[in-house]
Amino acid sequence: MNVLHADQVVMRKLTAWEGPITVVPAEFDGFVVSNEFPTFTLGPELMPDWMRHVCRSPRLWAEMKNRVSGTVQRRKRLNPEQLLQIQLPIPPREVQGRIVEILDAVDDQIAALAAEADALDKTESGFRRDLFSQLKVSTVPAGEKFEMQLGRQKSARQSVGDHVHPYLRAANIGIGTLDLNHLKTMNFEPREQEKYAVLPDDILLVEGGSIGQAALWAGEVSGFVGFDKHVIRIRTRAGVSTPEYALQWCHWARETGQFAAQATGITIKALGFSRASSMSVPDLPIAEQTKLTGYLAAAAEQVAATRAEADRLRKVRAVLLSGLLDHTIDIESDK
Repeated sequence: MNVLHADQVVMRKLTAWEGPITVVPAEFDGFVVSNEFPTFTLGPELMPDWMRHVCRSPRLWAEMKNRVSGTVQRRKRLNPEQLLQIQLPIPPREVQGRIVEILDAVDDQIAALAAEADALDKTESGFRRDLFSQLKVSTVPAGEKFEMQLGRQKSARQSVGDHVHPYLRAANIGIGTLDLNHLKTMNFEPREQEKYAVLPDDILLVEGGSIGQAALWAGEVSGFVGFDKHVIRIRTRAGVSTPEYALQWCHWARETGQFAAQATGITIKALGFSRASSMSVPDLPIAEQTKLTGYLAAAAEQVAATRAEADRLRKVRAVLLSGLLDHTIDIESDK
């Protein structure tokens, strides 16, 4: 067993290719961990705060990944001796201190922006609940207000073929956002592509897992893109509904627990297509839909802009740290 001490470096040997390494914070001083978590005491030339930033460096993670051993991906390991083989530049302590000040300032700004975005998001959510709760109209089933389609079931034999295309799954769909960095593929025959195509202004609703998360597709990927059975595609009906209203209804139904109340299952909850299409939607006319969503659009834009600025700063931070480690940025030149 190992006893953690503040300002030591600790790593996890198993799955070290994921970069599980950090400097022990004061609140974990004295904690006991297994031998799977070796610790390293820093020499006098290294500031703990400097190492804290180094441990968050993609460059260090890449070096760790290159040194892991083993045949099964999730069981690959990195031994302490292999970690110590990694060579990184060590600036003088006074330079380390100045770098820490810069990076900490960037981190503080990122944290402030994230907190502001969260606060704006809560404000938007409350505004949405107020708007929907004040509606004095009848309701109709979602399947009448919108065109709804459950996605394609995937099997091993559908992973290959002459018509392999990317598809969207629950993991790609956030709350009003899409993560398109890791799109999987499967075979969609030409006769299936019309049925399972995702088109601009379609709403993608998570049916299983993170139930109720929904986002609008704006044609971010060219060519055919499909969706799997854990996603429900919501498409508007001409003269009956708008994409913005469909999305805001999804957000409202998730925030007020309506989707969760309809879900069934023990380990992984699922909404179910029939239950989703039977849910009640306020039957607003098009003009009233546009008015309601217009109020919410301004709030959503504020949230998106704030999160975008935080993301931009994260990228700046990554470039800055990388440049400081490989000496393409010299902090001393800024005197």
